[in-house]
Amino acid sequence: MFLNEFLLSLLIWLPIAGGVLVSLAGNESRATARMLAAIVAVMTFLASIALYSEFTLGTPEMQFVEKVAWIEPFDIYYHLGVDGFSMPLILLTTFTTVLVVLAGWEVIETRTHQYMAALLIQEGLMIGAFAALDAMLFYVFWEAILIPMFIIIGVWGGPRRVYATIKFFLYTFLGSVFMLVAFIYMYIEGGTFEILALHQLELGSIAQIFIFLAFLLAFAVKVPMWPVHTWLPDAHVEAPTGGSVVLAAVMLKLGGYGLIRFSLPITTGASSELDWLMIALSLVAIVYIGFVALVQPDMKKLIAYSSVSHMGFVTLGFFVIFAILAVPGGNDGAALGVQGAMVQMISHGFISGALFLCVGVMYDRVHSRMISDYGGVANTMPVFAAFMMLFALANSGLPGTSGFVGEFMVILSAFQANFWLAFAAALTLILGAAYTLWMYKRVVFGAIANDDVARLSDVSGREKFILGALAVAVLLFGLWPAPLLEVMEPSVQNLLEHITRKLQ
Repeated sequence: MFLNEFLLSLLIWLPIAGGVLVSLAGNESRATARMLAAIVAVMTFLASIALYSEFTLGTPEMQFVEKVAWIEPFDIYYHLGVDGFSMPLILLTTFTTVLVVLAGWEVIETRTHQYMAALLIQEGLMIGAFAALDAMLFYVFWEAILIPMFIIIGVWGGPRRVYATIKFFLYTFLGSVFMLVAFIYMYIEGGTFEILALHQLELGSIAQIFIFLAFLLAFAVKVPMWPVHTWLPDAHVEAPTGGSVVLAAVMLKLGGYGLIRFSLPITTGASSELDWLMIALSLVAIVYIGFVALVQPDMKKLIAYSSVSHMGFVTLGFFVIFAILAVPGGNDGAALGVQGAMVQMISHGFISGALFLCVGVMYDRVHSRMISDYGGVANTMPVFAAFMMLFALANSGLPGTSGFVGEFMVILSAFQANFWLAFAAALTLILGAAYTLWMYKRVVFGAIANDDVARLSDVSGREKFILGALAVAVLLFGLWPAPLLEVMEPSVQNLLEHITRKLQ
């Protein structure tokens, strides 16, 4: 019971302290650094399982709450808690970090201890952002997350890593400045930085619009939404495999989480007034970026654009609810949209992470990401080809995989708002299949393309474990999404009731 009171702090500070300890191992002790990083990552994952096992279903209330005065003159607290929105994202973070540490086991040969330390520290910071219940504490974690990723891309990235890191940092940092201004304004108006108290803050329509736009600049960059998505392909292409996986699987989810934690409940009126804008930007991301992905010659860039397209479902699911709530009895349809968006975030974490790991497996052997340098991989790597086929089909939205569940729920929700919205959104099922399966066909099938492919060796035991764990997750939530829906349902209903009250 005593441990439960500090379980969230343990989840945040264990990987951060572990990262500091790993960084002290020194580059000459690669084996020690890797083993220590793996132990810390597994311990953090087990702690998150303990958090989930103690999580009470059926209530929207914050659980495992910790609150300690931090900067008392400004009423800033070290305030933590989890609900149905943050719990699945924390589990996704800890699960992904274990796989990423294992993925870099043999690949990262220089400054291994610093690489592993950066991954662990970033894990703690991301959990902190998902668990923060004080706006300024959230902002500190939100900004601090940039530092480890900046280092990961800048030190272990590709030839254009400096350009990619500066672009990544400037986009995300500048957008966040406006969020900080919004927090300060709301503190002046309400006298608190407590997020749940800010949900009840009554703001004028003009103030709401400006605060909504300030939040949008911060969260849209992270999602990322069109047209502020251009940093993502560069960051993915230059990042090492582990960096790409963390970026796609977890960091992008911070944008969606920000929208559901801040924009919808605090600036409800402005969200309703500007829902047309968010829906339009979402559909542009889903359809237009799908066509952009179709012509990419680089596998990592193709998957990066695919992420932008699939994350468009998240923002669509969050903002299509206002048209549905305007209709009597529309609560169920709106709940379907929010739940679908949340499921899509978790599913995208598994699938995009798996696809980047698949590209990493081939890159480690051939040292090329270009589709044209491959062909006939199934002849030399049949087990790998089977894994990649599953993830490619999941990315295409095949029923029975997690990639289908979230998108289908959002499309059903959009259908209740407007037929043409649902029709446009459904195009991604066609486009997703087109660019993903066409890439897979050119890389994996056909005759062996060259000597590099002929010399390929199939996946090792470590790689089988990593890809197998993700395959189980993709199939489990594709065939049985109930555990995920049960966790978030009370929080979704509470959010919709809150929105309905504020719109009356």
